[in-house]
Amino acid sequence: MTGEGSSGAARGSGRLAELDLLRFVAAMAVLAFHYFIAFASVWKARPSELFPAISTLSGLGILGVELFFMISGFVILMSVWGRGLGAFALSRLVRLFPAYWVSVGVTAAVYGLTAATALDPKLSLGGYGVNLTMLQRAFGVYDANGVYWSLWVELRFYLLISILVLVGVTFKRCLVFMGVWLLAAGFFAGSQNTWVDLVVMPKYAAYFVGGMAFFLMTKHGPRLILWCMAGISAGLAVNAALVRVAGRIELVGYTAMPVPEWAVVATVICFYVLMAMVALGWLRWLRGRGLVILGALTYPLYLFHTTAAVLIIPALRDTLPPWLTALATLLAAMAFSYLVYRLVERPVQEFVKARRRRPAAPPPPMSFTAGEKASVP
Repeated sequence: MTGEGSSGAARGSGRLAELDLLRFVAAMAVLAFHYFIAFASVWKARPSELFPAISTLSGLGILGVELFFMISGFVILMSVWGRGLGAFALSRLVRLFPAYWVSVGVTAAVYGLTAATALDPKLSLGGYGVNLTMLQRAFGVYDANGVYWSLWVELRFYLLISILVLVGVTFKRCLVFMGVWLLAAGFFAGSQNTWVDLVVMPKYAAYFVGGMAFFLMTKHGPRLILWCMAGISAGLAVNAALVRVAGRIELVGYTAMPVPEWAVVATVICFYVLMAMVALGWLRWLRGRGLVILGALTYPLYLFHTTAAVLIIPALRDTLPPWLTALATLLAAMAFSYLVYRLVERPVQEFVKARRRRPAAPPPPMSFTAGEKASVP
């Protein structure tokens, strides 16, 4: 892609390794929140009391998903630029579903074939089958794994971005799309209407729009209108994050979720600063194959870290110190995630890429009998 504006703006194509690092950081934040704050039923104790030194930092890990949404806004807009709806749909199918299907199968096996009970969704075989579609929430079926809720949010974002793809992705149309979405998210903030939440997603819209604004900076330069979009989205994002964390504290108590409001505000601002640094090219020095591998591990790790905790922590918690138990669980989750990447995700992605690169077979040569002539259209 060619860019306008500053000389560093034309980085809108290709893989940005710094985003791979941020993806991994987001996944580790979610993992820390679950292992050290949320999974009381897995530890049979309050995690914040087992790991008091990191309880506030781990509590902020609840916002790791919001960082994922920002990165998604950036990457998805980058991926649809100049592409059709079919190519976009295929890329999302190949990216999301292979590891997800394995995750659903592994979750069903864990609760069906082992004595594990913590975080059991208590689904029937049919319920797990519905989960394979990733549309279980649309059918009123519980998620087989608690982390699947964010995939439902992602799917709705893909549906919205598909509208933009259908009308044609241009700079001006992106601005209109982002502006209308932000306006709707601000207007309906705090709304309890089911359809508003389903379509507008006021709790998460700001993060997607922020990511889109930062991608447009990489392609068209850091224009004032884009900084305004990012700033407005940041304000809405801070408010949404405060509400989300407050809701969690109200549910479990401050002792179990010791996260002050100032830390929530600082965390969201940090997300925006990091994404701005990516957009301006200030993190280009963060390159290397290792970061690409971390980025590849992120999605499987996000999907499988809960299952690893359900299996491993109860088996080790009474014999090893909590820190060693958590470390062993993390290493096992990362090892399994790498296997899923190498044995499932990567082969599928390479197969699809090879099929798309394969040239179409030429038509058979025309043959004419005596006296016949080729017609000229």
